[in-house]
Amino acid sequence: MSECTCHKNYTLDTLIPKVGVITDIRQETPDVKTFRVNAPEGGKLFEHMPGQCAMVCAPGVSEGMFSITSSPTNKEYQEFSIKKCGALTDYLHSLQVGDEITVRGPYGNHFPVEDKLKGKNLLFIAGGIGLAPLRSVINYVLDNRADYGTVDILYGSRSADDLVQLKEIQEVWMKAEGVNVYLTIDREQEGWDGHVGFVPSYLKEIGFDTNKTALVCGPPIMIKFVLAGLEELGFSREQVYTTLELRMKCGIGKCGRCNIGSKYVCKDGPVFRCDEIDELPAEY
Repeated sequence: MSECTCHKNYTLDTLIPKVGVITDIRQETPDVKTFRVNAPEGGKLFEHMPGQCAMVCAPGVSEGMFSITSSPTNKEYQEFSIKKCGALTDYLHSLQVGDEITVRGPYGNHFPVEDKLKGKNLLFIAGGIGLAPLRSVINYVLDNRADYGTVDILYGSRSADDLVQLKEIQEVWMKAEGVNVYLTIDREQEGWDGHVGFVPSYLKEIGFDTNKTALVCGPPIMIKFVLAGLEELGFSREQVYTTLELRMKCGIGKCGRCNIGSKYVCKDGPVFRCDEIDELPAEY
């Protein structure tokens, strides 16, 4: 009998669900919660790199692919920031500390923090829940600060109430050396004295120098206009990375849902340098 190679890109450990215990839940926004997950005996379920995803499952309900939002430099636990937007996420939002889920992973590739991004000035651009996968990279960079240049973080959401990880942004990122944070919301809001406007417009208003590598994540329409804005500012496609994990479904290249041109997001991504993508999906 010939050897089965259908999952040759994944180890057995990646495909088998691991039981995770929810040890902390933070209400980030009205519809986003961050779940801290540990192995039953304590510690992390598995190792990962910034930008990778995991399949989170509520047995008997459903499963879905989510970004791992904690940095791999955190050796105690993993976190997932999950937006309430369907049957699975509704159920996950009903769980309490002490409840169990199963997790498979990690899946996909990662932002090349260990080589291609080293020594670079970094520009992070996120919209809404799109901050989730970039949070892992940002904290990895801050924990290895000497390996990277300046860090600029441009983050926007619909309202001040929808800014994810705001406490960490204000108390950690804004106080870190060599880090500049730019926050914006879509429309005027009482009590908000910061910038008002969409992320792509704010990007061009700031007018970043092109001596940076940009890392982008957010809703498809935001990514579309951010990429156009970066090109207008003079950034080449080789200077821009984006993540397209919203299209991932099975995680192992079998369902075809994530096919983009000649690429499978789950096997070739979800992180892409823009010159590596043959074409963007219609929604981008």
